[in-house]
Amino acid sequence: MPGRTDNRIVIAAPRELTWELTNDLESWPKLFSEYASVQILQRDGDKVTFRLTMHPDEKGRVWSWVSERTTDLAGRTVRARRVETGPFEFMNIFWQYEELGPEQTRMRWVQDFRMKPDAPVDDEGMRHRINGNSKVQLQLIKDRLEARRTRAVHISDVKPDNRRGGDLRTLLTPGSVGCTDGFCGIVLLGPGEAVAEHYHPYSQEFLVVVEGELRLDLDGVPHIVSKDEALLVPRNVRHRVVNETGSSARGVFFLSPLAPRFVIGHVDTESREEAAARVVRELVDR
Repeated sequence: MPGRTDNRIVIAAPRELTWELTNDLESWPKLFSEYASVQILQRDGDKVTFRLTMHPDEKGRVWSWVSERTTDLAGRTVRARRVETGPFEFMNIFWQYEELGPEQTRMRWVQDFRMKPDAPVDDEGMRHRINGNSKVQLQLIKDRLEARRTRAVHISDVKPDNRRGGDLRTLLTPGSVGCTDGFCGIVLLGPGEAVAEHYHPYSQEFLVVVEGELRLDLDGVPHIVSKDEALLVPRNVRHRVVNETGSSARGVFFLSPLAPRFVIGHVDTESREEAAARVVRELVDR
């Protein structure tokens, strides 16, 4: 009979957060203690081929292999297999994410394998080894996901998003801290910069100006929002954010509730280039 391990743990975090973070392969070196690096080789739909490299073992040896991983978003399961099997005849892994409640997820980790006849350890020896390490890694995932929910997120932790213009940093999200009712961040606009017009079909947006002054065009009607003032942008209202002053401006935004899927939460009605050109024309016409 081939070897098998079957381990599970309950994590005090929403299933969506647990799913997103544990399937972000590039972040695995920060999530697992055993991996030194992950190199993505190919993506094809829900299938990812990647190379895993371990930290040196007690004898200084570095182990590395290629694996293939296929996610089933609807069923919240993952199936993986080693492409470069090394000492294994085969190694197949099954991940399952069960929602126990809005703030609880049970993650199951099943590994089926068979060792090659000339492997340095037999099936039972490897089963014992994998079982021990799986418990360690699952506990690390639990500790790190639960701690992440209460950590402060700094602006430098987030890469700037300038797809719509300006510098947007979304700090608190379902992915970063596991929030379930909305998300928030900071918008930074230099003199003459703008965030292109768009609207939110599912969310209200709340904007507080904490530095400088911003102009919000709501369905084409301009509203000046000064430092320490806030403005509500209702659902489905087209809005553009403009800094028409000579100084930098900073605002804090919050959107709630969340859209059913992130990609449908924003609908663009102009491009970043169109918004920038509009601001230039306005400044020239003054």
